[in-house]
Amino acid sequence: MDARSLSLTLKRLRLACKHWRDPSLIRISRAGDPFRVLVSTLLSLRTRDEVMEEAAERVLALADNPRNMLKIPLGKLEKAIYPVAFFRNKRRSLSALCRKLVKENDGKVPDTLEGLLELPGVGRKTANLTLILGFGKMGICVDTHVHRIANRWNLVQTRIPDETEMALRDSLPKRYWKEFNELLVAFGQNCCKPVSPFCSECPVEEFCSKRGVVGNR
Repeated sequence: MDARSLSLTLKRLRLACKHWRDPSLIRISRAGDPFRVLVSTLLSLRTRDEVMEEAAERVLALADNPRNMLKIPLGKLEKAIYPVAFFRNKRRSLSALCRKLVKENDGKVPDTLEGLLELPGVGRKTANLTLILGFGKMGICVDTHVHRIANRWNLVQTRIPDETEMALRDSLPKRYWKEFNELLVAFGQNCCKPVSPFCSECPVEEFCSKRGVVGNR
């Protein structure tokens, strides 16, 4: 995909997104609280959007900062997280993360990629999304949607999301970095599905290489 095609593709997706439901993390981020974004992103891994959103609401209703989160009985916190995927592991990560924030960072969420990656359970996706949505800073967040679609467009040729992030850091103009995840997640949830995407309804079908697409609707 050349620079002109990419520009037109993202322009069309911005228009299309006005008619699609915002991804849950975008709605959660509107509160302007990095801790809410961090907790919600941690819960979102391998979990459907609507399941994560309901769990995040339950958890953050119990405590909206690291110090108060540590006061919640572990069983109660685990129950609030369920049925999120790997809920027991995520409860342990959340507790360890909060202890580290309180002990080493005065309860505040770090605003650097390096600082975020030092937190228990936080990988590059969670760190980048917290930077972008929690602090309004520059980053490229690559989840399953971004990885899949960037490869379908032949914008990158990568095997795993971390490789996709590094490839996009080299090739994607910085003016697109912050919005890239939001646009492609909404696109992936509503149109460019993992299996049998809705190519007949796609607003950017003419620019897509359909790399790896076996069947479509």
